[in-house]
Amino acid sequence: MTTQQQALGSGFGMRSTPSEVIAGADLSGTLAVVTGGYSGLGLETTKGLAEAGADVIVPARRPDHAREVLGGLGSTAGSITVDEMDLGDVASAIGFGRRVADAGRSVGILVNNAAIMACPETRIDPGWEAQFATNHLGHFAMTNAMWPVLAADGGARVVSLSSTGHKLSPIRWDDVQFESGYDKWVAYGQAKTANSLFAVQLDALGQSAGVRAFAVHPGGIMTELQRHLPKQEMIAMGWMDDQGNVDDRFKTPEQGAATSVWAATSPQLDGMGGVYCEDCDIADPVDLDGPFARFRGVNPHAVDRDEAAKLWALSAELTGIDAF
Repeated sequence: MTTQQQALGSGFGMRSTPSEVIAGADLSGTLAVVTGGYSGLGLETTKGLAEAGADVIVPARRPDHAREVLGGLGSTAGSITVDEMDLGDVASAIGFGRRVADAGRSVGILVNNAAIMACPETRIDPGWEAQFATNHLGHFAMTNAMWPVLAADGGARVVSLSSTGHKLSPIRWDDVQFESGYDKWVAYGQAKTANSLFAVQLDALGQSAGVRAFAVHPGGIMTELQRHLPKQEMIAMGWMDDQGNVDDRFKTPEQGAATSVWAATSPQLDGMGGVYCEDCDIADPVDLDGPFARFRGVNPHAVDRDEAAKLWALSAELTGIDAF
């Protein structure tokens, strides 16, 4: 069933928190996986799910650091465990996904949260552009490797973290890997478009097995994601003033995690999928002539079903894995 790309009127908004959107939910017995679940938005997502009773696995490139951070959360209703994975290494991503699958316990929630943003030009073997490879291809490979336990009980939800950054670029079919010149923001835009298209196609392929997928824009939040950006660049973009005070359009990490938690758990989305969400609701299509076109709504290229199928085929070819 095709879900309309239009707001539901969920009753939540940009300042909602995970505890508000998940209030009353009991996730006891649910296994969740949250990539990047030990910092920023991912940490708040992990907390929200675990406090509602979910058992959460957090794959991490620095597992000892992740254990140290997560160990400081105190007691939660559900357990939190750490495994090792590097999204920039497809073999590592597949290996983690297969370990989860081989364990045999069904995964009810997968939040593909980890990302890099606007980094200097970096190449990942075999020469892939790092933002596309890490943000999209690593998650694509991991999810496909994990597919048997996502489909096992016919009810998993997959959340793919996109961004308004998708507005910066569609998929550059003539030069996906930026072999003809690199622009860090265009590369980020392409990667965030890919994250959204991944959710569109996964939902189309997976809904017969009961698996539904959602793309999520968490909002503007100051986290480690900005680590590659000089302060002066963020001042020039209006993200903060000269004293480092963040613009009030930005959310706290807790508020930023709410849309992921809502998409992963809300009964308002039962039977739905394949849409782009923001501020704890399904986003409306962008008004390209409106004053907020850069900041709100989803652009057509990020939810185009033909583009999504084309990207899936390319990703399967590049990574060598396709569960379908």
